Amino acid sequence: MNYVKSHTIETLEVKQSKFIAHLLPYDIYDEVLKSLKQEHPKARHFVVASRYINEFDQIVEHCSDDGEPKGTSGKPTLCVLAGNGLINSAVIIVRYFGGTKLGTGGLVRAYSDACNGVIQKSTLLSYLKLEEYTFSVKYTDISLIEYRLKEDKIQIKEKSFDEKGAIFIIMAEKKLWEKFRKTKERSVKVL
Repeated sequence: MNYVKSHTIETLEVKQSKFIAHLLPYDIYDEVLKSLKQEHPKARHFVVASRYINEFDQIVEHCSDDGEPKGTSGKPTLCVLAGNGLINSAVIIVRYFGGTKLGTGGLVRAYSDACNGVIQKSTLLSYLKLEEYTFSVKYTDISLIEYRLKEDKIQIKEKSFDEKGAIFIIMAEKKLWEKFRKTKERSVKVL
């Protein structure tokens, strides 16, 4: 699965109709949609599609045709997102009508092509499910553990100290955590 970290824009023109596709992280979707509606008051349609992972690790999908004939815009855009394995991402396609009707097949192609175009222009990142782990180490082992965490590309979220040593809170994939835990010194005490 993939996701995007930045907002990318790509424009497609089909028979004088302009399709301005925006691919963005899901967490800024609402504010970007609101600003696009203000920025493009003469646009005819704002077709949207999104996919994100909820707190139960389920993929939640949403799409809207926004006045286009049913099934000709939102669903094809969502299918392109799903086909590219995108999650925690949204697409907003702003359409300016050019005066020529495209028909249902033409609309499906135009919205799909606009979505594919913006995805090709974007930088896709691999999605990794990170979990939080907490452990403590003696003062004498702090430098070694920090070095090994960096070596294993495990992110330190927080580090605090008590009378016995350091308490680390890290973010890691489960398999990386298991590997780290099995191969590191006995001084690592899981909390």
